[in-house]
Amino acid sequence: MPQPDHISALGVPDPASLDDDLQVIWNKCIDKLGFVPNVLAAYSLKPQRLRHFMQMYNEIMLAPSGLSKLEREMVAVVVSSANRCYYCLVAHGAAVRQLSGDPELGEMMALNWRVARLDHRQRTMLEFAWKLTTTPHLVDDADRQGLADAGLSREDIFDLAETAAFFNLSNRMASATDMMPNREYHGAYRG
Repeated sequence: MPQPDHISALGVPDPASLDDDLQVIWNKCIDKLGFVPNVLAAYSLKPQRLRHFMQMYNEIMLAPSGLSKLEREMVAVVVSSANRCYYCLVAHGAAVRQLSGDPELGEMMALNWRVARLDHRQRTMLEFAWKLTTTPHLVDDADRQGLADAGLSREDIFDLAETAAFFNLSNRMASATDMMPNREYHGAYRG
């Protein structure tokens, strides 16, 4: 059965009806990516929330951090795998493929990240993200110490936790609205 054609089960506003600042963002997306990510279209139902969402995403995923962009995308996919979030698995799996140059890594992160060849730091980070997602009540000092022993600073641990938490929020919004990924992500960076 093919992916449904809707962006969100709640519908999305006509882009022409959006405020000027959001139309500028839509145009930048089209110029840079060739499309507007469906997550933005879905969030445009609540324009101010969209602005906050974009600001938080940009701060967590693009701002300077001790975590690389690839590591943050890997966290996004592992969290989304635990939550079975179709949208984020497809979209962020493509980002993992792009940033790593490895077309298999995105699928490994989505289906079973434990089979991927990861360094100790990455494996420890992803174990933490998985645990924080699946059993957050069990996270304790030993987990934070394990991250420190793997070379993460206090700030890095904060960034890791915030990235995992952000994608737990995003996954739940995508599931609640039946958000569909852009079809362009499916074939991107595969080869």
